[in-house]
Amino acid sequence: MGGGSVVPFPGVFPSAVPGQVGFTREELTRILDLYGRMVAAGEWRDYAMDFTRDYAAFAAFRRAAERPQARVEKRPALRGKQGMWTLFGEHGQVLKRGHELPGVLAPMERRLVKAVED
Repeated sequence: MGGGSVVPFPGVFPSAVPGQVGFTREELTRILDLYGRMVAAGEWRDYAMDFTRDYAAFAAFRRAAERPQARVEKRPALRGKQGMWTLFGEHGQVLKRGHELPGVLAPMERRLVKAVED
């Protein structure tokens, strides 16, 4: 190996998978903004992200050992149908589907308002 060579470690970095679905900077900023406000309200404490060829997902947890309280999924293949965004609840139920991320996050935004008011 020469001194100037950088060799990617296979299978670890999202950019190593061609055609992988990801979040744009604006989408991730919107999701992380909500996550930060939910952390400040004491609702969430941890998160995980998953990136595959079919979807990108962001899951938020109250505790790391539990199932996620909410999961936002982006599936570009559904763009022309019910929308590429889906919000899932704690038990895997679909809470909201749509074409625009802000509308799909709306139920969590409302939950945040209730958490802050309590």
